[in-house]
Amino acid sequence: MTTKSPLLAFFSRYALYLAWVVSIVAVGGSLYLSEIMKFVPCNLCWYQRIFMYPIIILLGIASYGNDRKIMKYVLPLSIIGGSISLYHYLEQQIPALAKMLPCTVGVPCSEDYLDWFGGYVTIPFLALIAFVLITALLINGIKHEDASVEDDEEAAEFESAVN
Repeated sequence: MTTKSPLLAFFSRYALYLAWVVSIVAVGGSLYLSEIMKFVPCNLCWYQRIFMYPIIILLGIASYGNDRKIMKYVLPLSIIGGSISLYHYLEQQIPALAKMLPCTVGVPCSEDYLDWFGGYVTIPFLALIAFVLITALLINGIKHEDASVEDDEEAAEFESAVN
């Protein structure tokens, strides 16, 4: 039997729902910034959206049906989206990186609409946080599923040995 802290057990048990809530906030935030605040998304922002928008749909359907098996299929979307966010954030923070592969069409990817805490918290940074949270929750949830299967097998072995 595995032992976990109560907090870790909570995040494992509700990983699917919490990841869905994070994706709702991320998609809501991106739509608010583009549709209400009229910030035009750059190419890298669009790629991040391409990976985040299906996550909200997949996790929403899975949450409704309590289908935890979806987590391993959503995980690649969050990892790839997070990688794009990391690259985008680094491009904003390191000017030399922006010159290597410049965005030539539309809004420059190095453009910084949101500038909190001296430029460290930007829109790509917020997207990166969302992708990292979703990834961490899904990995934790998958580990919980594996541990639950092991616990069930151990309980079945014990029960058969007793009987």
